[in-house]
Amino acid sequence: MSSASKPIHLYTLPTPNGVAVSVYLDELKKAYPGFDYDSTRIDISTNVQKEPWFIKLNPNGRIPVITDKARGDFNVFETSAILLYLAQHYDKEHKFWFNPEQEANSYSELLQWLFFAHGGIGPMQGQNHHFNKYAPEKIPYAQKRYIDETKRLYGVLDIRLTGRNYLAGEGKGKYSLADIKTFPWVKFHGHASIETLDEFPNVKAWLDRCLAKEASETGAKVGSA
Repeated sequence: MSSASKPIHLYTLPTPNGVAVSVYLDELKKAYPGFDYDSTRIDISTNVQKEPWFIKLNPNGRIPVITDKARGDFNVFETSAILLYLAQHYDKEHKFWFNPEQEANSYSELLQWLFFAHGGIGPMQGQNHHFNKYAPEKIPYAQKRYIDETKRLYGVLDIRLTGRNYLAGEGKGKYSLADIKTFPWVKFHGHASIETLDEFPNVKAWLDRCLAKEASETGAKVGSA
């Protein structure tokens, strides 16, 4: 497939949010012959994401962003919005999500856990990373608060994953956008001052299942160089 025929262009860096989108794109490449995408590395340390050309793609000046060249160069930002957009337009067989009409409960579960990651683990662990790794001064209250909150949220995941393989879906669940959005954050648990997942055995087993997928490895490399 030529570059011109690839419908999606991804602007990214392999942060947890960036990896969620690139993993899904790589899953779509495997699942749907003919689908492909291009990517551009955005080195956020240079503030290129604040330049006018990028602000036209995402007024919030953050990665990841996609441009859908097959649909009039339509831009989508915010990780969860990108995942849902790609599902709607490029995952017609519901391989990584659920049919809202035929699998209404499972679809609702997917949204609940997707937004749990989007509004819970992402922001809290992001603040954890900041105050424990990057802040110019040490603030013990903030450091402890965000480590404790990250652990609390891992505990919520551990409860959900009791007797289950994945976060959403009937029975033991199906690998879906809920997992794809969440596991890249948990993968960085060491960076969040949580050295092991032994306290959360269900999360540990779930993370291993997610990381064992080929697209989890290939997607994590997108935008790395």
